Amino acid sequence: MQTSAPTPVVGTHANQAPPAGEPAKITARDVNVYYGANHALKSVSLDIPGKSVTAFIGPSGCGKSTFLRCINRMNDTIPGCRVEGRIGLDGDDIYDPSIDPVSLRARVGMVFQKPNPFPKSIYDNVAYGPRIHGLETSKTGLDDLVEASLKRAGLWGEVHDRLKAPGTGLSGGQQQRLVIARAIAVNPEVILMDEPCSALDPIATARIEELIDDLASQFCIVIVTHSMAQAARVSQQTAFFHLGSLVETGPTGMIFTNPKDGRTQDYITGRTG
Repeated sequence: MQTSAPTPVVGTHANQAPPAGEPAKITARDVNVYYGANHALKSVSLDIPGKSVTAFIGPSGCGKSTFLRCINRMNDTIPGCRVEGRIGLDGDDIYDPSIDPVSLRARVGMVFQKPNPFPKSIYDNVAYGPRIHGLETSKTGLDDLVEASLKRAGLWGEVHDRLKAPGTGLSGGQQQRLVIARAIAVNPEVILMDEPCSALDPIATARIEELIDDLASQFCIVIVTHSMAQAARVSQQTAFFHLGSLVETGPTGMIFTNPKDGRTQDYITGRTG
């Protein structure tokens, strides 16, 4: 007889609601995504608060990563992809023709599933964004910014004496923290994370989760995760996607202990996957 999977234990921070009274940082209304004739995302409407962690969960192919990529217009790079509806960042429609996608991606950073440091030194990985966006031009200013970003990413103590070494020579977990340091060096408002721990071992995963917790007081963080236990540990709000639709969203503690929709309950308890 098949037994249900245990419901993940909800972490302390998941019981903390997003900041009360703060307007949504990201607002999505009736977002549809098509890959050619395939209707991949169906009429998604969702508010994402600032300075907190929102987790997207659901089975593989349910649309959670597709929606994540809408938030910084990464879907623009996919041939045949069409996005309809409205996504606002502080009220501004990010798909308005006047919005420059490159400038948008400076405001909305992205961390991918597999660590992807540039084939450059540790220093130049972090300094790259501030240089191309003209945020800092002096050597002293760049030095300070690189150090501050690596400290915020919890990596400075491990690499401060080898900043000229290649970033690709770091361990997987260190590479992922370097990529996070690179993202926050341009002082984004939002950090998107697409299964950032799936390629890491448990120790490195724990370090990244600690880092997410630290950064949540400074940034709006949205994480796609295949691990319900991770969503329960790190997020304050959770959104459950299924077959291209947003089924429900709410405080993480509520989603994992008292969901409103039977499909959410079935997924959380392992009856469906």
